[in-house]
Amino acid sequence: MIEIDGSQGEGGGQILRSSLALAAVTKQPIRLVHIRAGRRKPGLMRQHLTSLRAAGEVCGAAIEGDSIGSQAVTFEPGEARGGEFDFKVGTAGSAVLVAQTVLPALMLADHPSRVTFEGGTHNPAAPPLDFFRDSFLPQLNKMGVASELETEAYGFYPAGGGKFQLTLTPQSTLRGLTLTECDEKASPRVTAIVSAIPKSVGQRECDTIRRKTNWNRDCFHVHEVAQPRGPGNVVIIQWSGPSVTETFTGFGKVGVKAEHIARGVLRQTRLHLARSVPVGEHLADQLMLPMGLAASQGQSSAFRSGPLSLHSKTHLDVLKIFLDIKIDVQEDVESGSVTVRFGPQD
Repeated sequence: MIEIDGSQGEGGGQILRSSLALAAVTKQPIRLVHIRAGRRKPGLMRQHLTSLRAAGEVCGAAIEGDSIGSQAVTFEPGEARGGEFDFKVGTAGSAVLVAQTVLPALMLADHPSRVTFEGGTHNPAAPPLDFFRDSFLPQLNKMGVASELETEAYGFYPAGGGKFQLTLTPQSTLRGLTLTECDEKASPRVTAIVSAIPKSVGQRECDTIRRKTNWNRDCFHVHEVAQPRGPGNVVIIQWSGPSVTETFTGFGKVGVKAEHIARGVLRQTRLHLARSVPVGEHLADQLMLPMGLAASQGQSSAFRSGPLSLHSKTHLDVLKIFLDIKIDVQEDVESGSVTVRFGPQD
């Protein structure tokens, strides 16, 4: 049994989710200790508990320690299976992170799956649903995993109540993926989503970004949630090219002006574009696991990004525990870019 110290690296939920996903795929039993030791409230929170139980359900795992606040868990996986699943976080905790936990096992399972997730879709502590749908899933499609995502309800922090369905057609052998060159032609799209707050808030966000960029009016959209489950607001800039769509998000906050939120997400976007790399910080983190799995099947992959976050460095450490693969990280000091390559062992 593999023992993993959850306090290493970023010391949060990343180690838990990645370890569960890899254990479910490789059928290796694990024991996680010191779970989320680097957080103010250590141990399993509702979203982490849902991820643990969801991973257990898709691979018939035996689990010990599955309770709120638990800092030690034993997970003994069986065979991953496709089918119909329904996972509820029960709070505004990120349902997207639950989806990312079970996705690796389901995308390599024996049958297609249709999974319903309920919880937070737009949580400041996690990638928003738009990133998952528009930035991450299309890259999996290139690797051979077909998917469709349907949004039924938006769930903003703190009310939650979001709901979406993910349909997956698995692929037993993943294709390699290379994202090392920037798209020569790319275009922006700005979407402000407002839920149970005035539509004018979203319009002010769009207007602020348009004044500072002079992008075409057709690039801007305000989406008012028809049946809101609670108040919330995000403004999203997506930079889309033939090979990759990057997603940058600003979350509205009580007492913070819409213009300030808009300027913040525009700064994120400009920082990424100034680096002249195809892959942003969050997509880099999410691509590591499927690229690592492809390498374990003999397929090489690579991406070029900016400096790796602590999240990403921790993710690489976890991959090395489970998979017998080569991971090469090359830093270009002059440009500040990092190229990460995954391949089979010689």
